Amino acid sequence: MNLDRVANVLNAEILLKSANWEHVDVEYACGSDLISDVLAFVKNKTILLTGLTNTQLIKTVQVLDIPAIVFVRGKRPSEEFIEAAKQIGLPILLTNYTMYVACGLLYKAGLKG
Repeated sequence: MNLDRVANVLNAEILLKSANWEHVDVEYACGSDLISDVLAFVKNKTILLTGLTNTQLIKTVQVLDIPAIVFVRGKRPSEEFIEAAKQIGLPILLTNYTMYVACGLLYKAGLKG
């Protein structure tokens, strides 16, 4: 599933696009507010759904090669986070859905857990 489809399914605001936005393909979704769970369960081509907005998340995303982050529950990252994401080319989407609903919608649309 491409990121445009993810944004459409989640009725998400696209806060930050990457240079390769059109070529980003995701197969899995991981919803978590615990970095330890993200480190334990994320696979390749996994989009992260979270309410965490601290800049430590940027390092986790880099280590795991996460292609994009979706902030749930209407959360918005800080300008510092956005700048760090720009530097590594990390797409950011925002949705007002809860994590449970957002994950369910993506599962229904074809992403694996």
